[in-house]
Amino acid sequence: MSPPQDTKGVDGKVVSTVDLAPDLPGHQLRLRRLTFEPGAVAGVHSHKDRPAFAYILEGTLTEMREGGFQKQHNPGDVITESRDVTHWAENKSSGKVVIVGIDVFKP
Repeated sequence: MSPPQDTKGVDGKVVSTVDLAPDLPGHQLRLRRLTFEPGAVAGVHSHKDRPAFAYILEGTLTEMREGGFQKQHNPGDVITESRDVTHWAENKSSGKVVIVGIDVFKP
């Protein structure tokens, strides 16, 4: 089975951003709150140019990575999304999943 390409059922809200210049010109540190409705999918994506952390606030999120890795993340868990990570995630439960995402990105 190939990974899903499209994201659906995920609502992301930017809570805050910080410009990282002059140390990292053209980059920002971003804090987001993401809500995955039941059945929601975050399509396959790479963190090559966007390292991040995701903290699970509510619900259980299933993460899959290239190579067959699969893990369920529960409240209090942290997902480390370093430059070598290509992954996707699904809410396979009947309740919503809420995460806090922190990443460094180029706007």
